[in-house]
Amino acid sequence: MAVQMSKGEFEDLVAEALDLVPEQFTRAMDNVVILVEDRHPTQNLYGLYHGVALTSRTSSYSGHLPDTITIYRLPILAHARDVEGAREQVATTVIHEIAHHFGIDDDRLDELGWA
Repeated sequence: MAVQMSKGEFEDLVAEALDLVPEQFTRAMDNVVILVEDRHPTQNLYGLYHGVALTSRTSSYSGHLPDTITIYRLPILAHARDVEGAREQVATTVIHEIAHHFGIDDDRLDELGWA
């Protein structure tokens, strides 16, 4: 059974997850916004990073729209057993997508236990 949670309550979980990220990483994040949407339009995802990773930016990087990290509420809530499970999945997803902003790929995230 899916966990029931308002968008505002879910956004609070995302804020809690962001508070878990060490300050040196949040300070190093550049030109990125974090969004909450109900679901991805075509895929069943928990989250998605879209942009140019910090490790791929060159001296010609300027004038770009902000990178986005989108956390998808309904798939996470559909698979969580309870609020604590949703909280844990949100934290994992936020950290996973932030790692992509820093240029860490899925294989490495899997090795680190954040896939």
